[in-house]
Amino acid sequence: MALTYEHKMKVRDYECDAQGVVNNANYLHYFEATRHELMEECGLRLRDLTEANILPVVRNANVSYKNSLRGSDEFMSTIKIVRDGLRYYFHQDITRTADSVLCSSAIIEVVCLIDGKVAKPEMFDKAFTNYITWK
Repeated sequence: MALTYEHKMKVRDYECDAQGVVNNANYLHYFEATRHELMEECGLRLRDLTEANILPVVRNANVSYKNSLRGSDEFMSTIKIVRDGLRYYFHQDITRTADSVLCSSAIIEVVCLIDGKVAKPEMFDKAFTNYITWK
């Protein structure tokens, strides 16, 4: 059974809009930061990959906003990965820590470009082996 990756974060006040809630675009930043933390934990550094002309690229992002985060809220950002063909689907949730309320969920579709072409991402398969569910 594949593991779920968890990354704890906290809302910074400058991420909030005039109503005092997190601006919707910042959820994409939280999701991306969590994917980057997972990559680093699995031994993949984006800087090293880009220098080798290997690029994980977001192909599609589908985000659902459920409940608002506010300044200083702590939250857990989680990832479950599904691999289908050449695509990775990162199923991501953001849950407010104080009351365990789901604030946002997303499915982020990622492909791997090697030398500018979509390619089989064997290095990612190996790195994410504990987290991948195969479709």
